Amino acid sequence: MIYRIRHLTEYEYQHPVSLCYNLAHLQPRNTSYQNCLSSKLQISPMPAYSRKRKDYFGNNIVHFSIEVPHRKLSVEITSDIRIDEGRASPELNLDLGSTCAQALEALKTNQTKSTLVAREFVLDSPMIKAMDALRDYAAPSFTPDRPLLSAARDLTHRIFTDFTYDPAFTTVATPLSDVLEHRRGVCQDFAHLAIGCLRALGYPARYVSGYLETLPPPGQVKMVGSDASHAWFSLYSPEEGWFEFDPTNDNMPAEQHITTAWGRDYSDVAPLRGVLFDGGKPQAPRVAVDVQRLEA
Repeated sequence: MIYRIRHLTEYEYQHPVSLCYNLAHLQPRNTSYQNCLSSKLQISPMPAYSRKRKDYFGNNIVHFSIEVPHRKLSVEITSDIRIDEGRASPELNLDLGSTCAQALEALKTNQTKSTLVAREFVLDSPMIKAMDALRDYAAPSFTPDRPLLSAARDLTHRIFTDFTYDPAFTTVATPLSDVLEHRRGVCQDFAHLAIGCLRALGYPARYVSGYLETLPPPGQVKMVGSDASHAWFSLYSPEEGWFEFDPTNDNMPAEQHITTAWGRDYSDVAPLRGVLFDGGKPQAPRVAVDVQRLEA
């Protein structure tokens, strides 16, 4: 499947901004199941400095600065992405493979490079801290003899069932403890919750940012800009690799999920962040996302 992703972010300021420095995680990365065929980034006003590079996790990032007074900042990226069929199968048998107990033991003893690298995703990160409440919530799914992937799928389903999707309840800075207490949030919160649960039990888990193709009701035309960025999580199983789960939609990501970046949590892969001088009271950005299917 080939998709065209258009992601537009616009900021308008009360007063002219004299100088700003920015970091963008917007260009989708290449993975074993995904290939970025092309990507075009447009920034207005024209940056005085712009540099592309890879970050610590292998994500594509752009540093740029704007050094002329401006009241509006526009950042738009258009990318064509090929997603391989069979990325995830609904018929995947999750009752096979390492058990929860076997996976924990392998994480301690396995010296392969992939396992050693994965271990860092058990540690606390800026937005996800170890809590007994997270371990207690996750524990019923992860009995010692249960296959690890089956347990993770069960946790995904429980979060989908127990928590309410509520965009009005949280912001990007809402503590995970509040999400757990009130059982409300959005995709970012549910990904953080699942990651916190897994890490509390000793399993490596990372945050994945990207997009999800949404389709209009039958007979209706899809509205331009109606899509949104999305988030889910990935779990590492020694000897088996990384497996992705989406607690917001109670599934395993497949062809309709497009990956932009991954890291320890949202703070590692925020689409756009920066520092600006002047500008007055901060204004919420206007974000428009289109996920267009080009061909099957």
